[in-house]
Amino acid sequence: MQLWVGLGNPGTQYAMHRHNVGFMVIDALEEVHGFPPPKQKFKGWTMEARLGGEKLVLLKPGTFMNESGQSVRAALDFYKLEPEDVTVFYDELDLEPFRVKVKRGGGAAGHNGIRSMIAHIGPEFRRVRIGIGHPGTKSRVTGHVLGNYAKSEIDDLADMLGVVAAEADWLAKGDDARFMSEVAMRMQE
Repeated sequence: MQLWVGLGNPGTQYAMHRHNVGFMVIDALEEVHGFPPPKQKFKGWTMEARLGGEKLVLLKPGTFMNESGQSVRAALDFYKLEPEDVTVFYDELDLEPFRVKVKRGGGAAGHNGIRSMIAHIGPEFRRVRIGIGHPGTKSRVTGHVLGNYAKSEIDDLADMLGVVAAEADWLAKGDDARFMSEVAMRMQE
């Protein structure tokens, strides 16, 4: 069993923030693969499903971003999983917009959701980093991260979410390199 977590802030006012792209991925997975509707559990919303022959629990923490680790810890304890069984989808300032990279372990790089997860479960989980681009100067970072995607970005956002969801079988099977390759190729089409 694997636990897939999308990071974001709860509430409709945050729905289109760049910081909520992790939630958007979970929603895209639900839509593309016809997963059952979410249930409230672990201070968040969960769905149990199968993908690529693997059993998954998808989780959108209902806490704010900087407390995401509480929800993830509760789910890990309930399902008796290890941090290595966790995949987290989140926004990454240091990647070009809509670029997708996967890695295991590492630090928080200033991301409060990742900082909370490390505090609650340690650093050894898989990270699917979704590029939102850097606004250029440090003074503009907060407004960029907590700002809505621009209308001109919506088509690219929808394409990326659809491609990530469509190629997610590779992640479920543990083939991170193939997942990144397939996503990159399809995003260039």
